[in-house]
Amino acid sequence: MTRPITAGVDGSQESIAALAWAAREAVRRGTGLRVVHAWRPQPQEAPEARIAGDADGQAEWVRGAVTEAARTVTERHPDLDVTTDVVEGPDADTLVAAAADAELLVLGSRGHGRILGFLLGSVGQQVIAGAARPVVLVRADDEPSAEAAGREIVVGQQGGPEDSADALRFAFETAAARGATVRVVRAWTLPPLFAYSPGSLKLLDEAGGLEPYEKKSLDAAVRPWRERFPDVPVTEHVEMGSAGQVLLSVAGTAQLMVVGRRAHRTAVGARIGSVAHGVLHHADCPVAVVP
Repeated sequence: MTRPITAGVDGSQESIAALAWAAREAVRRGTGLRVVHAWRPQPQEAPEARIAGDADGQAEWVRGAVTEAARTVTERHPDLDVTTDVVEGPDADTLVAAAADAELLVLGSRGHGRILGFLLGSVGQQVIAGAARPVVLVRADDEPSAEAAGREIVVGQQGGPEDSADALRFAFETAAARGATVRVVRAWTLPPLFAYSPGSLKLLDEAGGLEPYEKKSLDAAVRPWRERFPDVPVTEHVEMGSAGQVLLSVAGTAQLMVVGRRAHRTAVGARIGSVAHGVLHHADCPVAVVP
């Protein structure tokens, strides 16, 4: 059975933009759309309570608000299969669970700062670090026109052919659905001499130097996806610099940025890698984080 695309909504402008993005992507991919809201009853006397009434009254109000949000996309996409769920439970746990049953999870993001909506403080990192499926972050000012022909799907690649395979798969599948070009970006820096093994020095010598070696490595990683998606145009981009800086330098031509995720568990909770963290905060376009 085809997994739905799932959008988390909470009434913020960011989440409404995320819902619209998710609906367009569901239409392109031929999937259903699931609209999820994480909710916990609030004591009426609590200063942070935003909804008056007892738990049953609050739940009824929330369900109505989620249904109304879903109506905005069913009016634009009448043939789209849309379901709604109000799930009682912690925000991060609810969203991670929702992602497990989804093709991808779409959430709102402010960028240039903390992730908003459901994703307050460390919750955002918990969801991105814990989700088993790709998570797409969409800003409030996202518009369908940004998906017009000519704007690329930009994806970061590093290591060997298998290291970024899931991110590359997501990028090529998305580009195929949109008729877009994929720009695969590989950044490289000068490592200290002691980092070279005799075997790596031999490979570098055979390649003709560092940059040709990086280009050959990128070509080897991309080749299987070129063969699998022969109709998707591909630009291979190799540039010296940090991965985050190089990716952000081409973000202006992107309709979507795709980065891999390497989550780290620490004493204070889950943390995502520095590249994903930097792109999420500073890219103007939607960003897909692929585990």
